Amino acid sequence: MSDYQDPDKTRRTLAKGMHYMTWVVLLVLLTTYFNGFVGERRNPNQHLSLVEGGSGEVVLNRNRAGHYVAPGRINGQPVTFLLDTGATRVSVPEHLASRLGLARGVEQKTMTANGVISVYATRLDSVQLGGIELRDVPASISPFMPDDTVLLGMSFMQHLELVQRDGQLTLSVPGR
Repeated sequence: MSDYQDPDKTRRTLAKGMHYMTWVVLLVLLTTYFNGFVGERRNPNQHLSLVEGGSGEVVLNRNRAGHYVAPGRINGQPVTFLLDTGATRVSVPEHLASRLGLARGVEQKTMTANGVISVYATRLDSVQLGGIELRDVPASISPFMPDDTVLLGMSFMQHLELVQRDGQLTLSVPGR
């Protein structure tokens, strides 16, 4: 028996291993890049809370679908908002309301684009969007919202000044 190993075979094995590793690293980098790219297209305001600080003014960029999507907080917990001036109240998906510990109040009927549905009244101790924070905001819990996006309706936005220009929406607290 001999412990001799062919150096050419060893080099070929190492080269093949390095070749595979290169492809794995490339795929990981591309996946990471495109996940960020797709996320940025859906929500170009992902880093809003880091940028705005306590200024009382928030500037949002419209996404590719023409919507304003932004990170925020409900009762100190992170959420994603979709601004909806057609929504009377802030509307929280039922499964998310459960995670946030929101109390499910009186059942109410409300009109949506898909017809009349039942929702449940609730109140949010705090709602924060960038440097803007409002307290004791009326909201509804909706069992018919499939994802984790919260509709930021007029029960929040009625307290703000809104200016839309060139694909940007500026929200500010009057008098600040």
